[in-house]
Amino acid sequence: MRALTYHGSHEVKVDTVPDPILQEQDDVILKITATAICGSDLHMYRGKIPAMKSGDILGHEFMGEVVDAGPKVTALQKGDRVVVPFVIACGSCFFCDMDLYSACETTNPDRGSIMNKKSLRSGAALFGFSHLYGGVPGGQAEYVRVPKANVGPIKIPTNLADEQVLFLSDILPTGYQAVLNTGVTKGGSLAIFGAGPVGQMAAASAKMMGIDRIFMVDHHKYRLDFATETYGVVPFNFDDGDAAEFILQATDGRGVDGVIDAVGFEAKGSKIETVLTDLKLEGSSGKALRQCIAAVRRGGMISVPGVYAGFIHGFLFGDIFEKGIGIKAGQTHVQKHMPELLKAIEEGKLHPNAIISHRMKLEQAAEAYKMFDKKEDNCRKVVLTP
Repeated sequence: MRALTYHGSHEVKVDTVPDPILQEQDDVILKITATAICGSDLHMYRGKIPAMKSGDILGHEFMGEVVDAGPKVTALQKGDRVVVPFVIACGSCFFCDMDLYSACETTNPDRGSIMNKKSLRSGAALFGFSHLYGGVPGGQAEYVRVPKANVGPIKIPTNLADEQVLFLSDILPTGYQAVLNTGVTKGGSLAIFGAGPVGQMAAASAKMMGIDRIFMVDHHKYRLDFATETYGVVPFNFDDGDAAEFILQATDGRGVDGVIDAVGFEAKGSKIETVLTDLKLEGSSGKALRQCIAAVRRGGMISVPGVYAGFIHGFLFGDIFEKGIGIKAGQTHVQKHMPELLKAIEEGKLHPNAIISHRMKLEQAAEAYKMFDKKEDNCRKVVLTP
């Protein structure tokens, strides 16, 4: 089959690789009908994620048709059309029983990225990610093996097109959970740092939930323009000044009820932070988090779906204490949110496909990565089809 493979920093290509086969009795093989490039794919593309190996198949946002199934697969059958969550979970461990699927204790044989790990069990394996998280081949390919197929893959009604539901795999539930984690409800106020795909889905979710005032911060005008036109956000380009100060002045000096950091560890930081990161003396830039801490009101909540690893220079924990702020972070419990979000799409309350700016063939994947990484041609989101 043909698949998009990793070969080093900024070097990916579509190769011919062996077709996947059933390995466990609860596996299925999926024929991919649509797949997408995610912002977190760019972390690997840029060589920022350790434990990548040459030839790894990327991609964790995908859907398709079941073409083979193991004897213990009871939830699916050949011919079913499904979207697959990027988190691989067993459905029956301590954490899965609490619907905390990204904390599943049984699917990841590797260590994860925790520095002070001690004897802590690893969290869930992830599709198309590094060998810190299972090294499971991803779905930017013609076919993919889906482990734990009884837990997660959701059947799609025939009246919905692939593009309407594809983002149930990651960015839609990630944006939705990010809003839920802030605790902000109808009539409240929210700031979203980062107008990439997850930030846009957070804005869509916040609008659906009736949140009254949504600020969005980024430094790409075309992304802010799209969010303003589509979701009615109050935009701020951080190249124009201090975003947190702008938000404070717009909220009577109090700040918003909740803040989402949809940027993560590659936030555009100071020159000092850039040097520290290059020297591996810092794991992540703290610029976005410092802005979030400053922009949220006392007693508010910061939600962090953006990926972080290691330690952060200038993490203002004293400000968190002074303001009584809470923080919720981590990978998304996708399986928990997929059914209700599918219903919202069916009812016309969510239109996640609005974010798509480019449609390309799998054979053009390397070109698509470059365009998405460089923000060329006002690229918001690329969908690939085999």
